[in-house]
Amino acid sequence: MESVIENTTQANQTSFNTTEVIMPGIVEAEGLVVETRTLNSPAAGQVCVKMEASGISFAEQSMRRGKYYEQPKFPFVPGYDLVGTVIAIGPGVDMSLLGKRVAALTKTGGWASHVLLSASELLPVPETMDPAEAETLIVSGITAWQMLHVRARIQSGQTILVHGANGGVGTILTQLAINAGVRVIGTASARHHQALRAQGVEPIDYNDSNLSETVLKLAPGGVDAVFDHLGGTSFARSFRMLAKGGVLICYAIASGLNSNGNILLPFIKALVQIAWWNIMPNGRSAHFYNIWEGKGSEKFQLQLKESFTELTSLIERGVLKPQIAARFPLTDIVAAMKLAESRTAYGKVVLVP
Repeated sequence: MESVIENTTQANQTSFNTTEVIMPGIVEAEGLVVETRTLNSPAAGQVCVKMEASGISFAEQSMRRGKYYEQPKFPFVPGYDLVGTVIAIGPGVDMSLLGKRVAALTKTGGWASHVLLSASELLPVPETMDPAEAETLIVSGITAWQMLHVRARIQSGQTILVHGANGGVGTILTQLAINAGVRVIGTASARHHQALRAQGVEPIDYNDSNLSETVLKLAPGGVDAVFDHLGGTSFARSFRMLAKGGVLICYAIASGLNSNGNILLPFIKALVQIAWWNIMPNGRSAHFYNIWEGKGSEKFQLQLKESFTELTSLIERGVLKPQIAARFPLTDIVAAMKLAESRTAYGKVVLVP
């Protein structure tokens, strides 16, 4: 980490050079472009953060196909989150932030060596923490924590099913659940089953043609919660596997990535189906989780900070171990993107300077 003295000098700079990954349009991974440009000094209320880690999530994979709801117009810099060091501050920003390691949920813009951010949206990162491990706690970790403890309100002794238990969200969600005394059944390809068992997860092949029957053999009365990012017919199948009083948490529609047609249609169908389930007298419920719900409110930012603080504390206590599939230099974005989209990775693919 750079010294405060060095950062104080940089606080007076008028510009910085930043290397960015540009998403020029609907392209294959090879179509992503790396460029360097001049970044202005921070405006009032802003800081300049030197990126130390930024992740590849389902969101960027969707954006590359033009399938992410409310994504910016092409071209733009992707990057849903980042961890880095504050190297310059704008007018009105507390000088004590200089030299501090911080995290931010950005939605876009994180795939860059230097990024301008609002100081009010920064999350503090312990100085001794590995930036790549801290990165896994932002979009993936906060999503997992809030779905498990805020939306599903899971309790010790219950049983849950996690689709994609080997993924960025899945590897954190399963650890959090097991730490809470919850029995976890997780779907993944066979290559990841040994690693999942080592974590305490009961794995099932995600290609199992009799998935519902397999789950119900393990949990005859049904599971207390299902966490499903697949969408389409998977949501209905997951709902049928719930026990009385169970809850389905939907948080993405991965099955729509390679489909044609309007990107809104799968979401509208899912929301209509969820609303129907919730008004039917079946003793079960369903929700669509959106990490941005309530954005702009004090409650939203407070919940982000509370969730992130809980997660960093769990790492420091040795309870949570982020699973990093690989670390790639920012300039090696093509290889990084291909691995993240291969469905073979265990954990999160992280970009570093």
